[in-house]
Amino acid sequence: MSSPPVIDVERLNLTYGDFRAVRDLSFQVRRGELYALLGTNGAGKTSTLETVEGHRAPTSGTVRVFGRSPGDRRAVRHRMGVMLQESGFSPDLTVRESVRLIGALTRRNDRVERVLGAVDLARKAGTRVSQLSGGEKRRLDFATAVYGTPELVFLDEPTTGLDIRSRDALWDAVDRLREDGATVVLTTHYLEEAQQRADRIGLMHEGAFHREGTVFELTQTLPAAIRFALAASAPVPPPQAARQGDGRFLVETFDLQKDLHSLLGWAQDHAVELRELEAGPTRLDDVFRAIGSD
Repeated sequence: MSSPPVIDVERLNLTYGDFRAVRDLSFQVRRGELYALLGTNGAGKTSTLETVEGHRAPTSGTVRVFGRSPGDRRAVRHRMGVMLQESGFSPDLTVRESVRLIGALTRRNDRVERVLGAVDLARKAGTRVSQLSGGEKRRLDFATAVYGTPELVFLDEPTTGLDIRSRDALWDAVDRLREDGATVVLTTHYLEEAQQRADRIGLMHEGAFHREGTVFELTQTLPAAIRFALAASAPVPPPQAARQGDGRFLVETFDLQKDLHSLLGWAQDHAVELRELEAGPTRLDDVFRAIGSD
């Protein structure tokens, strides 16, 4: 028998006066998965997450985290780690003091040295928060979120401001959390991160899900693309190739391998060079750009 979902949202509605920010939203996050909640600006994802995290009460609908209301902080809060988009640390506290404070507030046990070592902040333990760089503050945000290895971790734009090495180190730490059984909910504007790492994605638009599924399921909703250019003296290309405004040709296909093979065969038969040839499957950013045009 499958385990109950870590997060269970059923027909969630959130309104601010006459504005309906979230509309009958339902989804589940399973134990151990990385679920990415993405959306256009104003889509309602922040309001949704604030409700799941227990910071906001739903206008209607039900939200359960570990089978309990997220408003039941004594039962739920110590099992969750939250990395907000912006730090709320006191600038006068040191890095060590900030981590200890979060540990005390969340009632989780850990060693400050272990957590700071995991995010390469051990040498900054005695430094005041006000003296940290932007990237160091983001690493401190992550350190406090994962202090005590919570069962559920919310990561809101976790890699903003991080250099490549710090970004890789953060994702390595997330991988270790997941190996230990943690569930992760991610929001990010770096769509390639969601494409590479998410088990499932909920793509929001105007307060509701535009689509939900695995990366493969989402990208299969749009055709793949083959783009190329031809010399002016070249023969007329196959009929499925449409000329674009820049003079190049575009083939949209749900069978990329077959149509690319056919196009290459046509070029071989006619001794034609396919200039600037590009071919590839639909990416998550293509799905994202299609929002609102369906």
